[in-house]
Amino acid sequence: MVSALELAKRGVRVTVVERGPVAAEASWAGGGILLPLLPWNYREPVTRLTQQSLAAYPDLIDELRDSTGIDPEFLRSGMVVLPPFDAEAATAWHAAHDLPLEPMRALSVAPALAADEEALWLPRVYQLRNPRFLLGLRQRVEQMGVKLLEHTPVSGFHTAGHRVTAISTPTGALHAGQIVITAGAWSRALLGEHALGADIRPVRGQMLLFKIEPGVLTQIVLRQGIYLIPRADGHLLVGSTLEDVGFDKSITAEAESSLHAAATAILPALAGAPVVKHWAGLRPAAPDNIPVIARHPHFENLYLNSGHFRYGVTMAPASAQLLADILLDTPPSLDPSPYIWPPSAASLTAA
Repeated sequence: MVSALELAKRGVRVTVVERGPVAAEASWAGGGILLPLLPWNYREPVTRLTQQSLAAYPDLIDELRDSTGIDPEFLRSGMVVLPPFDAEAATAWHAAHDLPLEPMRALSVAPALAADEEALWLPRVYQLRNPRFLLGLRQRVEQMGVKLLEHTPVSGFHTAGHRVTAISTPTGALHAGQIVITAGAWSRALLGEHALGADIRPVRGQMLLFKIEPGVLTQIVLRQGIYLIPRADGHLLVGSTLEDVGFDKSITAEAESSLHAAATAILPALAGAPVVKHWAGLRPAAPDNIPVIARHPHFENLYLNSGHFRYGVTMAPASAQLLADILLDTPPSLDPSPYIWPPSAASLTAA
């Protein structure tokens, strides 16, 4: 949807072809933290996309709010990182990227937490509310003239020489001058024989949604991959599992129990709070969390923007800008070499 919006704003006529309803998969299911969890553990190509995206988000949020009246609840809530953590690596990364990091006691930042232990405070961490963001995106792209073909699965490609001439759907072939695959966890399966080493696979993540009194917790809290994300109205997200189970989006009692236990150990106020919802999404996992944003090596009009793993929303604006630069052959907004297709060819340039 962000790619469609970026292309439409550059004067391209865009149709989104979606096998289900738009914006109903991993982007809807995620938590909306606009920074990688423990960003010092990721390679620089991930950092470049996330930092450029964060710089673009204020204008994008204003555009959605002003044009649709929908508030995606984009706010700076900061993040408390509880132990264990590598303080030396965290300090070096934040210094290198000119971002603030403060070692402090956990309860001095978030008094409702269970223990007053040594923590890291990352004050410049933002979040947004995914379903509202996606609803605003949908309305905005429609305002921009983007056509949405929902419940229209793509079953294959028609090719001639070095071009894709059409895509196959149940209602017939659809023709376009340029074709972009943005199918998330399904991208490799959709490309089939044309995937050419695009190592993108589904990894399930399960989430719980609690309801507590507003203001009990106002900061994002992270411990060993489990995060708590408070919303302004008292809803609080807890996530997330990492499960290699293929295209299985079912939820499990085991995950609910483990997430509940981990969350209440961090924030005792959740012990008696109702669980409003439990759901799962399928992330498009890729090696080192580095997506492919590139033209196909064999087809001059086929592109891929996928493989963002845990940070699709986090990386969306910069990924869409880079995709549009490549497709329209304009100077790229950042170095495209780490994101080329096939990804194996990027291993030396992305180091």
